[in-house]
Amino acid sequence: MSAHSDDTPSDLPKLAAPARRALAAAGYTHLAQLTHVRAADLGQLHGMGPSALGQLRTALGAKGLAFAGESPAQPPGGGR
Repeated sequence: MSAHSDDTPSDLPKLAAPARRALAAAGYTHLAQLTHVRAADLGQLHGMGPSALGQLRTALGAKGLAFAGESPAQPPGGGR
């Protein structure tokens, strides 16, 4: 048993099966990985549509993250 395993649960939101398969085939299993890729590039993946991109953008924003080239959404009442 290793201390760190690749079978850690994904923190991706619940997406339609084609979008999940597209992300998995491209090697994306965690939201933090998506901060290194542009939304437009993900949109080119077969099975990844505007709805899935919106769900991912919302999930990223909830963690203070964003796709590459985008600004993270400010949390409600947020800021420093």
